[in-house]
This record gives sequence, structure tokens and C-alpha cells, in this order.
Amino acid sequence: MIWKRVRDLKNAGVVGVNARNATYVLPHNARHLQAAVNCKLQTKRLAQEVGIKVPELFGAISVNGEVSKLRNILEGRDSFAIKPAHGAGGDGILVVTGQVNGYWRMAGGRMLETADLQFHLSNVLSGMYSLGGQPDTAFIEDFVDVDPVFAEIAWGGVPDIRVLVYRGVPAMAMARLPTAASGGKANLHKGGLGAGVDISSGVTTTAVCNDHAVQCHPDTGKDIAGVAVPHWEEMMHMSARAQEITQLDYLGVDIVLDRLQGPLLLELNARPGLAIQIANNTGQRHRLDAIDQAIDDLPDVESRVAFAQERLGSGKRPPEPGEWTAPVGRLGLMAAK
Repeated sequence: MIWKRVRDLKNAGVVGVNARNATYVLPHNARHLQAAVNCKLQTKRLAQEVGIKVPELFGAISVNGEVSKLRNILEGRDSFAIKPAHGAGGDGILVVTGQVNGYWRMAGGRMLETADLQFHLSNVLSGMYSLGGQPDTAFIEDFVDVDPVFAEIAWGGVPDIRVLVYRGVPAMAMARLPTAASGGKANLHKGGLGAGVDISSGVTTTAVCNDHAVQCHPDTGKDIAGVAVPHWEEMMHMSARAQEITQLDYLGVDIVLDRLQGPLLLELNARPGLAIQIANNTGQRHRLDAIDQAIDDLPDVESRVAFAQERLGSGKRPPEPGEWTAPVGRLGLMAAK
């Protein structure tokens, strides 16, 4: 029975942790290049250098002697996010949505004093949330005013879009939606909801929450499927460009949608999680194999995005090895077998 299940998963193209690391991360993501995406501040600077939009940086604090500067950084601001530069899994992130009678209101509804925020900063600096427990830097950035498209399928915090990019081609995407159980965080491991997004159209499809398939958001009761994500074409190009600025060929690209600014690059991940397969109800290996087969005919961002949208969307069978021909038109390439 167990071997049949393993065989079925393999035939479905499902990639596990060991296969991800051995087949994609180690061969395609040189360790010395991963440092740029392991540090959120460095990622932000790389993106800004090439004109990719990111949430505005208000300030950064590297040593405990600077914690008192937080009051000056926050002067005149009501909403912001405090993050560890080397954090992972959403740990250590505080999202402040406003002020009430001198208290700061968190995305999950908690109320904190400025002294509480300063104490949190000290914890970040000590390495409590960093990879390997090393001393870290905390930074404060602008709060994202979430696009109203997510109003009925997210609770409390800031939803984001995770795009899996392989060799510069957007291969798979999902929306990560906050819930009450996740405390308003768009993190699947904390109880958030993952909704597959069709790479061709940007429309939500199947969804998962706490490892179970769901049709409705647990807090709003609204259907997850059928929501068209705005600015999808721009998000696809932003994701493909992320590979060019990092030179990492297996990459998780996290994008948030601001009401006024549109797509903003939030962070990058050199070891993206595998729940995106569950959210989309499909394995990723067949899509990645198709990209390997076609990559020589995809010389730039435009052609890579076009290939993804024409051949990797929901309901479209990825081409078998030797089968794909680059269409004349959107790709602007000569047919090649």
C-alpha cells in the first residue's frame, strides 16, 4: 500500500524535501549566492537597484544601543512592520495597523506599548528569530495597504503571492491568506490558507488549510476559487526578473499587492516550501521538466513569462521532452524542436 502511494505521488510529479534539495536547490543555487536572499535588507537593496518596487524602508537597528531610536523612526507613523533581516517562516514579524489611545494595534488585534516594541527589537537583535540564532538586524518598513481584491478571502493581516520560479520561468503560484488561527499572518504553517493561482490567468483555484482541502475561507465563509488577482502580468515579470538579480535558478518570490502602489516585492527564498503543490493540487516536477526542455529557447524575461502562461497554466499539460515548439507571436521565437 505504501509503495503504491509513493509511486502514485511520483507519477503525479510531486516533489518532496529530499528531491527538492538534491535535484533543484543544490545544483541550481550556489551557496555563496544564497546570502543575498537570506538577508531581507540585501534583497530590498538589490531589487531597488534594478527598479523593482518594494515596501519603503523607514529605518534599521543593528545594536541594542540604537533601540531608543525607534520612537524617532515611528514619529508621525501609524502603521508599519518590524522584521528580522535574517528571519524565516514569518517568525519575529510584527505588523502594526494603527494607534489607539497611545497603544499600537497589531494585525491580530493585540495592543502593545512602544516599550513592548523595543523589547521585541532587542529579541530580534539577539538572534531569537534569525537563521542559526546569530545576532541580527531589525528593520522597520511601510505597512502594505492591501488591495481590496482580498477583502473577502483574508482575515486581519497582509496576504501575499508566492511564485515558484525555476530557471527564470514562473512555474507555479499560490496566494497565502491570513486567518484568525494564524494570528493574521500569511503563513501556512501557522494556520494560514494557501490558494493555488493559475499561472496563466492569475485566478485562484483550489485551496488548502491545515493540510486539508477547503472551498471557503474559515473566517469569512467566502469561496476561495475564482478570484482574479490584479496586476498579474506585472507580477509574472517581477518574478522572472528576480532570478536575474540573484542568479538563483530555484527561487520562491513573495509579492504583496498594495492598494495604490500595486505589486511590491516582499522577499525571496532560496529553499521555497513545497506546500504550493498542495495548494494547486498538482505536483511541480512535470512543469520543471518542461522548463528544462524549453529553456534554451527562452532567452529573456518576455519569452520566459510567455512560456509559463501558455504552457504551464491550470488544465494545460506541460509538453513532453522534445515536444515543445516555441510559438511565433508572443514569444517572438522561431519554432524549434
